[in-house]
Amino acid sequence: MRPLGIEGAWLVESRVFDDERGEFQELFRGGPLSEGVGYALGVAQVNRSVSRKGVVRGVHFADVPPGQAKYVTCLRGAVLDVVVDIRVGSPAYGAWETVRLDDPRRSVYIEAGLGHAFMALTDDATVVYLTSEGYAPEREHAVHPLDPALGIAWPPGIEPVLSPKDSQSPGLQESARRGLLPDYRTCAAFHQELRRRFAA
Repeated sequence: MRPLGIEGAWLVESRVFDDERGEFQELFRGGPLSEGVGYALGVAQVNRSVSRKGVVRGVHFADVPPGQAKYVTCLRGAVLDVVVDIRVGSPAYGAWETVRLDDPRRSVYIEAGLGHAFMALTDDATVVYLTSEGYAPEREHAVHPLDPALGIAWPPGIEPVLSPKDSQSPGLQESARRGLLPDYRTCAAFHQELRRRFAA
């Protein structure tokens, strides 16, 4: 497990045990993840999405607290996973980082308060993600993934396919103007409290 360039995001690598019978993998282990981030990830929901090549899902985020942390794994095909720092007041506000997920031994963990998106690089790209909170539409939002001000470098030669909801989402600046984005200090205080409880 190693931190990515954006505070609050990690790349998690797990082992696969294989023999003549096939394979076995612990896709998610709460103990090591909790030790790495300093608090327990309570899994409230497990989602699976299957996307054709070019489909973009995101940039999604939820109000903090409680937000919605995500543990993302691509089980089949490949996706370009994107973490976006949308926390107003963050030193890295507006920054983004990509990770190619094309092997179930590699997962990305994203803390509550960060934005998340991915593009399917293959047909039938299958992504499973564990979330710390269940789906609650009244507190979930999106930033337009093709916002020029955000400038995510989506792979060339692949036409992005967006849902009607994502295609109508505001850009980063408009989201900030509307007061939709998480506050960096609020997110930091929220995670500090989670770590305090975990250590108690």
